[in-house]
Amino acid sequence: MRSLGGITKIDWYIAKKFIMTFFLSMLLIIVIVIIFDLSEKIDYFVKNDAPLKAIVFDYYFNYIPYLVNMFASLFVFITVIFFTSRMASNSEIIAILSCGVSFHRMMVPYIASAALIALLSMGLNLYVIPHSNATRVEFESKFIKTHNTYNLKDIHYQISPGQFVYIESFSRWNNTAYKFTIEDMEGHRLIRKVSAESAAWDSTMDGWHLRKVFTRDYSAGLKDDVHYKDQVDTVIALKLKDLFNNEKTVETLAIGPLNDLIRTQKMRGDANVMYASIEKNRRMTMPFSAIILTIIGVSLSARKRRGGIGWNIGIGIALAFSYIFFLRVSEMFVYTDTLPPGVALWLPNLLYTIIAAFLYKRACK
Repeated sequence: MRSLGGITKIDWYIAKKFIMTFFLSMLLIIVIVIIFDLSEKIDYFVKNDAPLKAIVFDYYFNYIPYLVNMFASLFVFITVIFFTSRMASNSEIIAILSCGVSFHRMMVPYIASAALIALLSMGLNLYVIPHSNATRVEFESKFIKTHNTYNLKDIHYQISPGQFVYIESFSRWNNTAYKFTIEDMEGHRLIRKVSAESAAWDSTMDGWHLRKVFTRDYSAGLKDDVHYKDQVDTVIALKLKDLFNNEKTVETLAIGPLNDLIRTQKMRGDANVMYASIEKNRRMTMPFSAIILTIIGVSLSARKRRGGIGWNIGIGIALAFSYIFFLRVSEMFVYTDTLPPGVALWLPNLLYTIIAAFLYKRACK
């Protein structure tokens, strides 16, 4: 019996089982992860006097979307394996196919449900999680881990076309750069060089206080015109936050600012651009994995097996974790500069699409 739009009762039945099992399993794993996370971090909360309201709303309330997105693909796969294996064990799959429904047609509610979850994941990735991560990361920096005790060394940026900055070392403790140099280039020719013993960041002027400053002007040709000042204030296209853009920073940026950061870091020759590039491609690849893993899950579990559903669940979990492992390994290709992020992060999806096509073709026979 068909309802409006050609959607059958079987479609509603499969979609309902898919969605309900997925969200119930996600709710269970989120509760378990939060309990373990609380037991691990409670010492930090007590030691740093974290307010209860901040723990609940600033940290865990914003931690939930991150967890949902992180485990979505894995639990889509486990969900499909679990309830499809039960349907096969109860001979429901055989009954559906005996009614004249093809295997391709039976896949429609599976793909539609997986696409719905993929769209949810994409929306979380692009719009919700960056905002929630900003609050969560700020809470972590205050009450869980301190990030203000380390120094940076040998920083060399192109901060704008033709202008370069070199910093021998930077102290996060007092926000001061040492052996600070600004070079202005015209083509391949150096026209101006500013060298300072130190440069302290001043948030009120959004610029730098330079001390013991030598300015060399080469605009007149080979003549070296040198000037010295005890102190110079300057505003350049290098802000304090630019020195600390890392894997935590990119988690807090929406897709627009993230693209801007990638362009800026590429122009500067900033090695940290790999974090932003990985984050951008991860946000795009993860939602698609829900559809790929759904096809693999149905293909593996649609047949009734003598060993019951335990065998299907075991194979499914092994494949799901192999996918996650391969996704992490692919990120290492970016860190080692072996592959560009756009290739490395999409490689697992490409490989598992081939696996899904093979298994699906086999399941249709």
